[in-house]
Amino acid sequence: MKPLEGTHVLDFTQVLAGPLCTQYLGDLGAEIIKVEPVGKGDDTRQWPPFREGFGAVFLNVNRNKRSLALDLKNPESRPIVRSLVEKTDVVIESFAGGVTERLGIDYETLRSINPKIIYCSVSGYGRSGPMKDARGYDLILQAFSGILSMTGHPGSGPTRVPLSPIDQGTGMHALSGILAALINRSKTGKGCFLEVSLFETAVGFLGFNLESYWARGQLPAKSGSGHESLCPYQVFQASDDLVLLGIANNNHWERFCKLVGREDLLADPRFATNADRVAHFEVTIEIVQDIMATRTRSEWLALLQNIGVPCSPVNTVADVMNEPQTKARGIIVDYDHPQLGCHKAIAHPVQFENVTRKVRLPPPRLGQHTAEILREAGLSEADIGRLRETRTIETAET
Repeated sequence: MKPLEGTHVLDFTQVLAGPLCTQYLGDLGAEIIKVEPVGKGDDTRQWPPFREGFGAVFLNVNRNKRSLALDLKNPESRPIVRSLVEKTDVVIESFAGGVTERLGIDYETLRSINPKIIYCSVSGYGRSGPMKDARGYDLILQAFSGILSMTGHPGSGPTRVPLSPIDQGTGMHALSGILAALINRSKTGKGCFLEVSLFETAVGFLGFNLESYWARGQLPAKSGSGHESLCPYQVFQASDDLVLLGIANNNHWERFCKLVGREDLLADPRFATNADRVAHFEVTIEIVQDIMATRTRSEWLALLQNIGVPCSPVNTVADVMNEPQTKARGIIVDYDHPQLGCHKAIAHPVQFENVTRKVRLPPPRLGQHTAEILREAGLSEADIGRLRETRTIETAET
């Protein structure tokens, strides 16, 4: 049995942060109803690249969900929402400010229907403050938070962090908040309102960069693959390819110097401690680069791993798919998709004892489960047909 079996979630989110949160809830056993606009669905359904008409971003964060295509602007949708909310544990939304009130799906309205509801609001900048109504996307917040000012190499322009870390981090913060709220409700019997924002996720990610700024009064500098608090801790060019050398403490440094026959560096006060090496960053990196250029990447990896010095090849995503560790951990799973056939997915990153990682439901077509969900809510076939005719709903067959 999965931890969240029997938990019902009504998902009004789109794009990445909210859908990642609800996908993880679904991975943990929750039943997710994904409410999508009639006609177009989640924005990411239209984001390339496509495979047989399915957008890759949509496929990535929408497994283990059922799709209900519903026009929330149509007053006829409100009794449907009310019926669903009565049996729902968690509601999550990511609308712009004021929209939930206009649609009648704000926290106060839904709490009056189900006092035990847990309601999570996802936004760009939070629901208060002068920017509460501003649109926020991952890259916008990378810029606004100062993250883009630190990326790239010295002298270069801003470099986008390509993983959408703020979106994904916000989704994980929403997940942790919802799980905490479920635990709290099990103790108190009370629901609650919680919110997460891309802005606060981004500021939270600044972490030690802000601590460094407060301590030194200097803006963090661009450092490429390097680290302002550790040295040498970055990518180096071996004789044939790139290798990441991660000397994170003085013990690692001592092992490295003895390995390469440079015990003289241990006696040099410029390199005696990590703080000394950081203070003499450029000369340290120059010396280590000269050393690293003397052997191939595979030679370095074997030598460094043998003495316990952290290191890694600089893999491509194709490389990591072929790594034995990837197969051993089972982080990539295959599932059957009715249109795509055998398809790969990144499994839920948390492994539970005696629970098999698998996809229960493939990412749905728009409105694939509309009729099914409405029947469960007590609507007749005649009601469903009428709602389809008025475009209040959409089913996959139409």
